[in-house]
Amino acid sequence: MADHRERNKQIARDFFQLIWCDHDESAIDRFIAENAAGNDPRFGVGRESFRRQWKKWLIGFPDLRFDVEELVAEGNTVVTRWTLTGTHTGEFLGHAPTGRKVSVGGMSLDHLDEDGLLIAGFDGWDALGFRQQLGIVPEDPE
Repeated sequence: MADHRERNKQIARDFFQLIWCDHDESAIDRFIAENAAGNDPRFGVGRESFRRQWKKWLIGFPDLRFDVEELVAEGNTVVTRWTLTGTHTGEFLGHAPTGRKVSVGGMSLDHLDEDGLLIAGFDGWDALGFRQQLGIVPEDPE
């Protein structure tokens, strides 16, 4: 069982490294099931919806990274704590490039099938802090 957990943690590590750090589009096909679901309706359902959103993120943040900070695995579920960083040099969310650097934390809870494909993912992250760093939402007054 421990080997199974370690395998799934490595899959999660490779997913973030190849897709979000190395920007390897072909890795999307290797890691995400054709009909994968998630909690973010903007990403849609399935591999191709993920691919479309992934491309939008890379247009807005060509240097985008999701650095893995911590992994926990149980059965076919992997929780990854990560830090998203990037520089807003392209259009994103309807906003012109600001040149601002962003850095926010988040977590992904992913369910894998027996072959190691991501079949469902649930993300929680500091979306407000992200938008504040971009200047889309004003900072909280002190």
